[in-house]
Amino acid sequence: MPAEEGAESLISGTQNFIYPMARYTGPRDKISRRFGVPLFGPSKALERRAYPPGMHGGIRGGRRPKRSDYSLALAEKQKLRFQYGVLEKQFRRYFAEAQRRRGVTGTLLIELLEMRLDNIIYRMGFSNTRAGARQFVNHGHVLVNGRRVDIPSYNTKPGDQIAVRDNPRSKQLALRGLDLTQAVVQPEWVVIDRDNLEGSISRVPARDEVDPMVNEQLVVELYSR
Repeated sequence: MPAEEGAESLISGTQNFIYPMARYTGPRDKISRRFGVPLFGPSKALERRAYPPGMHGGIRGGRRPKRSDYSLALAEKQKLRFQYGVLEKQFRRYFAEAQRRRGVTGTLLIELLEMRLDNIIYRMGFSNTRAGARQFVNHGHVLVNGRRVDIPSYNTKPGDQIAVRDNPRSKQLALRGLDLTQAVVQPEWVVIDRDNLEGSISRVPARDEVDPMVNEQLVVELYSR
């Protein structure tokens, strides 16, 4: 099914929001160093040079100009975008949907991003990075409730059954991901059957279970200006 902008589909009687395909392809280590956190997964570059990139990034003892409230809020929004791998137009749609729903907008925004199919694959350990999980889904290796889904932004829901396709290549990639993530603590809100390469979503995660490395309230304030 094509991922048209703003398209919505009804699957199993539940509304799913499908967003256009988009991904960041620029330098990742520089972005992580700019914000001081490993937005794309473990970064040796960030460990070696824990300061911003550029000719003035490593200056010690110098006074840096005070950042404005707008600059701080913008940085939080950019961090959240990069962490989940969405571009600006796509991110605005997520924010609009979070604003439309009843509840705390910042928390709802995090929930929408966490329930993306590529993020679920990452949380289940079938890939050790969100970028890898995105590619894993995009190449058609995933089944949702027995149906092949190749849209990384597909909006999952509690009760969905997620499985790796029954073919050698899909299984090989999934097993490689599980091997790389075997030391990672399994989230309590997903159930994983590693032997059968499948799992399910038991509930929507709580805010303190996902560690998005941002102050989402600043993002809400940014878009509310």
